[in-house]
Amino acid sequence: MLEIKNVVASINGVKILKGTSLTIKPGEVHAVMGPNGSGKSTLSKLVSGHPDVEIESGDILFNGESILDDDPDIRALKGVFMAFQYPVEVPGVQNGSFLRMAYNAKRKYKGLDEVDPMDFEELIQEKLKWVGMNESFLDRPLNQGFSGGEKKRNEILQLAVLEPMLSILDETDSGLDIDALRTVSEAVNRMITKERSFLVITHYQRLLNHIVPDVVHIFSEGKIIKTGDKTLALEVEEKGYDWLLQPVS
Repeated sequence: MLEIKNVVASINGVKILKGTSLTIKPGEVHAVMGPNGSGKSTLSKLVSGHPDVEIESGDILFNGESILDDDPDIRALKGVFMAFQYPVEVPGVQNGSFLRMAYNAKRKYKGLDEVDPMDFEELIQEKLKWVGMNESFLDRPLNQGFSGGEKKRNEILQLAVLEPMLSILDETDSGLDIDALRTVSEAVNRMITKERSFLVITHYQRLLNHIVPDVVHIFSEGKIIKTGDKTLALEVEEKGYDWLLQPVS
């Protein structure tokens, strides 16, 4: 599904990723944890194609093909989804219209017919229930005036509508209360199949109590310094990061 091959990358001339390698197979859920400034969010930007990330060496393969030269919109059409840590507000763009346009853009890319507003209405009603949102959110400008938790729910609504092959969740748990965290996690778990994969970036074990990872990676100074199963996250929760952190050359 996804292969990050020894990538060295920088932002604004500062080297952030220093030889990062990661492989995610179809159907796997991988969690990336690490202290602030370790490069976790840069990793998510790398895969989604954020223009701020300058790749000096290495490669990114998605379904066996390099996507280094693909713009973010092409990566999205191919099946890469990014749920941002801080979702952007887009005044003047109706949330429901945005979702339908994105859904139809993906269908068009696959050579399928677009769906009309009535058919899309049936689809969106089911997805709204998944994330615990009511229909009024569809008539509001995209993320404008939404609380932090509502923005995160709306990101997961987008994920549920678009059904991407690879979803990157960058600290989706931040800003969510316990009930919202449970609802959002249940929606994500509905999306996990043998074909779809997830890369979950988080500071805390609490999210991983709900979205259980197959593999946990600890990130430090732009590299993965330790990989294990879900028990590694529990160990980090108990001990912190100090016992793992060693100078990375």
